[in-house]
Amino acid sequence: MKQHCMLFILSLCALSFSFKDNAEFKGKVIDDQTGEAIIMANIVHIPTNTKTQSDFDGNFTFPFLPEIGDQIVVTYVGYEKAQLTVTNQLSCVIRLKSHTNLDESIEIKFKNEAEQLGQERMTSSPPRPATAYLNTHYYEPRRHSLSSESYESINENEFLSAADKPLSTFSIDVDGASYSNVRRFINQGQKPPVDAVRIEEFINYFNYDYNVRSKGKPFGVVSELGSCPWNEKHQLLHIGIKGREVDTENIPASNLVFLIDVSGSMNQSNKLPLLIQSFKMLVNQMREQDKIALVTYAGRAGVVLEPTSGANKVAIHDALDRLRAGGSTAGAQGIKTAYDLAKQHFIKNGNNRVILATDGDFNVGISSDKDLVNLIEEKRKDNIFLNVLGFGMGNYKESKMQKLANSGNGSHSYIDNIHEARKVFVDELQGTLFTIAKDIKIQIEFNPTYVSHYRLIGYENRLLRDRDFNDDTKDAGEIGAGHSVTALYEIVPVGTTSNINNVDPLKYQKNNTIIKGSKNGEMATLKMRHKSPEGNISERQVWIIESSQFTKNLSNNYYWSAAMACFGMALRNSDHLANGSYSMAETLALKGKGEDKWGYRTEALNIIRSADALFGTTAVGQE
Repeated sequence: MKQHCMLFILSLCALSFSFKDNAEFKGKVIDDQTGEAIIMANIVHIPTNTKTQSDFDGNFTFPFLPEIGDQIVVTYVGYEKAQLTVTNQLSCVIRLKSHTNLDESIEIKFKNEAEQLGQERMTSSPPRPATAYLNTHYYEPRRHSLSSESYESINENEFLSAADKPLSTFSIDVDGASYSNVRRFINQGQKPPVDAVRIEEFINYFNYDYNVRSKGKPFGVVSELGSCPWNEKHQLLHIGIKGREVDTENIPASNLVFLIDVSGSMNQSNKLPLLIQSFKMLVNQMREQDKIALVTYAGRAGVVLEPTSGANKVAIHDALDRLRAGGSTAGAQGIKTAYDLAKQHFIKNGNNRVILATDGDFNVGISSDKDLVNLIEEKRKDNIFLNVLGFGMGNYKESKMQKLANSGNGSHSYIDNIHEARKVFVDELQGTLFTIAKDIKIQIEFNPTYVSHYRLIGYENRLLRDRDFNDDTKDAGEIGAGHSVTALYEIVPVGTTSNINNVDPLKYQKNNTIIKGSKNGEMATLKMRHKSPEGNISERQVWIIESSQFTKNLSNNYYWSAAMACFGMALRNSDHLANGSYSMAETLALKGKGEDKWGYRTEALNIIRSADALFGTTAVGQE
C-alpha cells in the first residue's frame, strides 16, 4: 500500500511537471494611444533572463508560466520602458506610451487567458498564413550574425586644400535607409558595423523647414554658416535644398509595379508580413487614375496582378494577402519582368516606377552587383524609376540595394517596423514617389582667400570627378516633390592654426597665386545642374555664399543637421570628431528639435541616448 501511494504521488508530480512544461504565458504589446500592435518589441522575463520579441501582430509567448511576483520588462525605441509585476500566470496586454508623453504613466492591464485571448480572436482580422511566421520565443538573447550582411566600404572624406583643390563635386542623396537600419541595431542593443553608418543618410532621413522660393525652378537653396560644434576653431557650412511642393490635384497619374521578393529568406515576421502591410498603406493612398501591378520572384518570376486601378483596393489587397514565401531568389528575372510590365503600360508625363521590396539576397541568375547595376542602367533609359525597400536582418544586402536604387533613378529605404512604412508611404508620399528633377549634381568652388581647407561630411560614395559636373551622360541623384536635401561642410578659415595640414612645404613650387579681386566677400560659389524627370539636357543654376553669413543666430535646421552628423561620427569613431560625443549630439538635437510634427526627432533623441548608454563609455578613437 505504501508503495502504491508513493507511485501515485510520483505520477502526480510527473503529470504536474508535464503540464508545466507544456504551459505558455501569452501577451500582446500595443501602442497606448492608437491600439496598434508594436512589432519587434523586446520582452525579458527577469528571473530567468528569458527573452523574446513581439511578432507582426504584437503577440509574444514565453514557453512556461512565470511565478506571481516575477518581473517582465518591455522595451522599444521611441516608447517608455515598461516594467511590470506578474499578477496573473496566463496572459497580459502591455500598452506602451510614446516618449512624447513622458509625464504619463504606463498602464498595464491583465485579464485571464480565456477572456483576453478569446476577445482578441473575435475582434482581430483573419489569421495570416502560418508560413509567414517563424517561432518567436527563445531562451538566449537573439543576435543576428553579420557574416551574411554586406555593406559597401566607406573611407571618410578628408580635409582638402582650397588652394590646391578648390572644387568639390558630388551627387545629391535623399536616402534614409542607413539611419533606420542603424536604429534597428541600437534597438537590439548592438553596435552597428561602421560601414552601415552613412552620415549623409542620417542627416537626410529628416525633413527640414527650408523657407525658400524656387522661382519657377524645381527647387530652391539656402545656406547657413556658423561655428563647428565639435571643433571651435572651424566653421560649419549648412546647405539646404528644398524641392517644390506639388498640389494634390496636380499630381500625375502613377503606373506602379510592385516587385516583391517571396523567396525563402523572406519567411520571417519582419520581412514578408511587414512588407505586405507596408504596401497596403501605399495602396490606400492611390487614386482611380493610378495603376498598380504585382510581380513576385523566388525560383522564378511571375505576374500575380495585372495593372489594376487604385480604386479597386480590395483586389490589390487580396493579391497581397495571397503571397507566400519559399524557394531561391531569381532577382534579375523579377527585375526584367517588372520593367517590361511597367513599359507596356507606360503613362506619358506620369509617374512610372518599379518598387522593389527585398532583403537583397539574390542567388539565381544574374546576381553580381556589377551585372545587376548594368541591367538597371539599361532599363532606366525608358524613364522608369526604381525605388528599393529593404527588409529584415541577418542576411541584409545593403550594398546591393544601395547600388540598385542609385542606378535606377530612385531612393533606398529600410523598413524596420510599421511606423517606418507609414513615414515612407503616407507622411512623405509625394517625396517618395513623385520625382521633380533628376541627375542633380552639386559643385562648390571655395575661395582660398577665406577658406584654408574644407571637408564634405558624408557623401563618400556619391563623389564625382570635377569634369562630371558638365557631363550630361553622368548619372546623379533625384529629388521628389517637397523633399529636402542637406549637405554639411566643415571649414577651416584662413589664418586658423590647425594640425590638419601636416605636409611639408614644396621645394620646387610656390603657393598658388590668388587672383586679383578674390577679396570680394565671396566664400564660395555653389553651382547645381539638374534635368527634368524625362529630360536629357541639364540646366545650370548658381548661388553665392558670402563669408559675412557667419552668425551665432542659427536655425533649428542647422542644429539638427549638426546633431545627426555628430551622432554618425560618434558611431563611426571618426578621426574628425575632435571634442564631439554622443552627449554633444543630444545637446545639439535638443536645440534643433523644433516642432517635430510626426515625432521622428523625438525618437532620434531617444536613440542617441540609448547609443550613449550602450557605447558611450568607449573613448573616441578607441574600441
